[in-house]
Amino acid sequence: MKKISILAAALACMFSVAQAKVTLPSVIGSNMVLQRNTDVNLWGTAEANKKVKITASWTKEKFSVKADENGKWATTIPTADAGGPYTLTFDDGEKTELTNILLGEVWVCSGQSNMEMPVGGYMYQPVDGALEHIKEAYKYSDIRMFTVPRCTSNTPKEDCDTMWRESSPMTVRTFSAAAYFFGKELQKILNVPVGLITANWGGTRIEAWMSKEALDGVQDRNIDYDKKYRGPNTNNVLYNGMIRPINKFTAKGFIWYQGCANRYNWFDYAKLQKAMIEGWRKDWGNDKMPFYFTQIAPYCYEGHKLRGTPLFVDQQWKCADEVENCDIVCTTDIGDYSLIHPAAKDKVGQRLANLALTNDYGIEGLPVKYPRFKSFEKKGNKLVLSFSNMCPPNTFDPADPTQQDCFNARERAKGFEVAGADKKFYPAQANHMWCKNTIEVWSDSVPEPVAVRYAYQNYSFEANVRTLLGLPLPSFRSDDWEMEDIGIK
Repeated sequence: MKKISILAAALACMFSVAQAKVTLPSVIGSNMVLQRNTDVNLWGTAEANKKVKITASWTKEKFSVKADENGKWATTIPTADAGGPYTLTFDDGEKTELTNILLGEVWVCSGQSNMEMPVGGYMYQPVDGALEHIKEAYKYSDIRMFTVPRCTSNTPKEDCDTMWRESSPMTVRTFSAAAYFFGKELQKILNVPVGLITANWGGTRIEAWMSKEALDGVQDRNIDYDKKYRGPNTNNVLYNGMIRPINKFTAKGFIWYQGCANRYNWFDYAKLQKAMIEGWRKDWGNDKMPFYFTQIAPYCYEGHKLRGTPLFVDQQWKCADEVENCDIVCTTDIGDYSLIHPAAKDKVGQRLANLALTNDYGIEGLPVKYPRFKSFEKKGNKLVLSFSNMCPPNTFDPADPTQQDCFNARERAKGFEVAGADKKFYPAQANHMWCKNTIEVWSDSVPEPVAVRYAYQNYSFEANVRTLLGLPLPSFRSDDWEMEDIGIK
């Protein structure tokens, strides 16, 4: 009897192999959102050389693809306008059916702990408005979430062990806050389903998220510095384990929140981020795919008066200025002296969403252009600062008393410093010149100012300049002097 049982088991095993059912990666599953009105990638495995028939309930068209000698197959199918729920069926003689599929907008959300931070917060580190967002999660059932598990791998991985989840109090509570608030804004304004794929790992450097090819392509980075400071998670293990399993999935764009772990090589960050963006766009097959990211927020780090953080922030803005279809949201106003994970993730998500809504969905009137320092003019012991994006172009009439300057007028501007030729900076007083869209700054300690800085510290307790719609003025400096008070070695 024992021999018969063994033989029966062997035959059953052989039969199951011969009738191999279509297998799909976890990112292609029930409850997912597929990018609307485009050709989306589908891939998986089946019996070697077998035809796989594909049926999508949003169209009468039939599709098929043949598996290769190793059983692998890949194809694209067209999607339709936003809607659902739909089904997607794969048949190689045995059917595999996916249900509750929506067509809408898909975004990839990645980074370190400030992207990973869930709506429910970290211990002793809450997220603003978390409870209300969690309680009303069922109202946004058209938001679907896919979280890639933490995984390091020395070889490229084809799949990850997780699934798509609908918005509910439990799933929202444990999902990336910045990503969820971003998706929620898109869903509210566009009124279409939104799919959010998130791959995050706190404390990781940007190098860890880059392919070996992309990292090796940054030929002019500081190699000696890399050898000294690059830790075990700064090669491509995270790219292999967390980006490769999702980088065939058709998406609209990326949002990114990372940087704290790269403050030590701030001078290399712009070229590294540019190389990562180029690499990811190549992976996803779209060299113009939107990429929006978040400026790291003010925090005390090695000391709040030190200046390592704004040097890094300068590199982030440099990347945003130089890369096409790329932009940054400013967080000068939402940092926390004692918490590296700011609570105002709702503002981060909303600001990222405003960029996407404006640039990719044609929504006009949203605040997306931050005031930027342009130049100054010296007048006696004062510097008169000029800015871009202070007001909408050609709409401000200083003769019209009903119009106002875009800057918030409720409190005097603070957070400025000026220096003379001795390169010593002192806190400055500031005054808005309402009819000229300028700010004049001065200090009694600096009779002949030649340079100005704003919020140019790890954490400024005073910086408060913002527009009437709440966009903060990014930190800046007019000088290019070498600094010794960086605080990072």
